[in-house]
Amino acid sequence: MLPAERKREIRDTVTERDGCSVSELAEMLDVSKATIRRDLRDLEDEGLVERSHGGALPVRTVASEQSYSQRGVQNLDAKRAIASRARREFHDDQVVFFDSGTTTMEVAKQAPSDVGFIAATNSPMLALEFADNGRDVKLTGGTLRQQTRALVGPTGESFLERTNFDQVFLGTNAVDPDAGLTTPNEGEARMKQLMCEQAQRVVLVADETKFGRKSFVRFADIETVDLVITDAELDGEMREAFDAASVDVVDGVRE
Repeated sequence: MLPAERKREIRDTVTERDGCSVSELAEMLDVSKATIRRDLRDLEDEGLVERSHGGALPVRTVASEQSYSQRGVQNLDAKRAIASRARREFHDDQVVFFDSGTTTMEVAKQAPSDVGFIAATNSPMLALEFADNGRDVKLTGGTLRQQTRALVGPTGESFLERTNFDQVFLGTNAVDPDAGLTTPNEGEARMKQLMCEQAQRVVLVADETKFGRKSFVRFADIETVDLVITDAELDGEMREAFDAASVDVVDGVRE
């Protein structure tokens, strides 16, 4: 297979599968991982794919949004590593809000059982996770978005407007030094904005695919965040933005 044909096959496979690892591509095309990495660099330079840790993702627009099931299988090791580090942020007698999302789901799964906190969330799936582990949880109520399985709308917003939290574990679709924290859906953006406003401390848990990107609706500025936990090694403008806003950063976490 000629290099140009191989690159077309890589691009098509990454698009069809909504992401693919270097190992999978190397096995499928019967070439070395080094060859795949070179091809991915070339394809990224041409704007045809986006590289991620260990693989590649389709190019996304500011309005694009993956389903919960798609996000749930991507960068799972990174999300688990982020959650492992997030365990240190739990304290007794706190009220902790968990934003809907696959990374926050991993945080919920690894929440220490010996710490007494009250959990609240706008995710029925996270609520079930806590219930299965015998922990009481407050659910915002609202309308369920099928795409992300998050509760949004006036009922959920009303819950957030009249409650207060010691801290929120926050997810995001994108983080950019200038655009701040953004997400594709206006309803989810409003919920995220309110949970940040009602929390004394905002802990952003996000894997490397979220940084240096922009989505449709801004829901918070960089300054809103108190702590970032990520698997990425943050540098350049992204790190400078967090430093300028006095945001604590724990980066490069790995299992």
